[in-house]
Amino acid sequence: MKIAVDATCWHNRRGYGRHARALLRQLIRHDSGNQYTLFVDCEKDSEPFPEGAEVRLVRSSAPAVEAASANGRRSLADMARMSRALSAPEFSVVLFPTIYSFVPVFTRARKLVMVHDVIVESFPELTVPRFSSRLFWKLKSAIGRLQADALITVSDYSRDAIVRHFGLKPDRVFVVGEASDPVFRRLESPALSAKLVSAGIQPPARIVAYLGGFSPHKNIEALVESFAGIASRPEFSDALLVMVGDNSGDAFHTCFGKISEIVRRSRLQKRTIFTGYLDDADVVALLNMARVLVLPSLMEGFGLPAVEAAACGCPVIATRRSPLPRLLEGAGMFVDSCPAEIGRALEHILSSDEAASRMGARGLEAASRLTWANAARQMMDVISQVAPA
Repeated sequence: MKIAVDATCWHNRRGYGRHARALLRQLIRHDSGNQYTLFVDCEKDSEPFPEGAEVRLVRSSAPAVEAASANGRRSLADMARMSRALSAPEFSVVLFPTIYSFVPVFTRARKLVMVHDVIVESFPELTVPRFSSRLFWKLKSAIGRLQADALITVSDYSRDAIVRHFGLKPDRVFVVGEASDPVFRRLESPALSAKLVSAGIQPPARIVAYLGGFSPHKNIEALVESFAGIASRPEFSDALLVMVGDNSGDAFHTCFGKISEIVRRSRLQKRTIFTGYLDDADVVALLNMARVLVLPSLMEGFGLPAVEAAACGCPVIATRRSPLPRLLEGAGMFVDSCPAEIGRALEHILSSDEAASRMGARGLEAASRLTWANAARQMMDVISQVAPA
């Protein structure tokens, strides 16, 4: 059976790009019974494609990872070209790893559409600030759900939210989980790279790490406020807030400028480091040396940065509005997304070597149970259930 994949998100550096690359590499590796064709719209070569897959280029005026941004919109001509390519009659199944890049498909092929969460629907002004862009998102999302023979999401938490928010039948929504990349692991002798040292990180600081984007729904203002309270106390004079993520050029709505201004007004410039984007090797080194990773989002469909931290033996503080309390039980503290709760959790983990060590060990165990090979097998099961006989 021939399966077409919309791979226009392949080169995105944020979560859904990482997700698509990891899942598709394992899926193509394990599913030898089917043929996969990846459709891309740009010729970047930074992320190699999996062996065994055909790759077809559909030229566009702007790549979807740039055009399908919070304040952008793909041109109708670009969408039409991708729609025609994916609608080729040779394919029995068409897979969209994210609804962000969905285009209508006009064949009898089974359509599988991944909806990672309902964050845009729950916090529209924080994620898609322009009214016209929100209307376009609603239209695209509605058509994607209507065309889909199956919707796929990344956790039971997200599945329940999708079923509830859109009023769908539960048997239409399948779960295909996520995992950390094998590069995220406990290092025997972790050491800061030259890049991290040049950024201003020096041991033996107790590092409070954040990993992700600077979108408003990530609730980083609450993290900065809670850290300001900790940093003012003498017993935490060595605490350092290190925030990893793109400072500019993000396709998602970003409030980085506002966050940096809050850091300045709070007089935390010497206690806060914005690293910008980091390669995985640098992130692994940082997480191995961090005391805790904080993911204070208003909502997470999965929360991959927390799982990556757990795989490095780093305790986590994460939002309750996510699957993380179940996925990483015992590996950290799970809080409402208010500064007071985040601050109390920070105080506990920074103060207790025993608690940090225990949570780190539980995190290693929990993360080891999540693998991309299992996710690939889950996706294969969905394909076999939905594919035409």
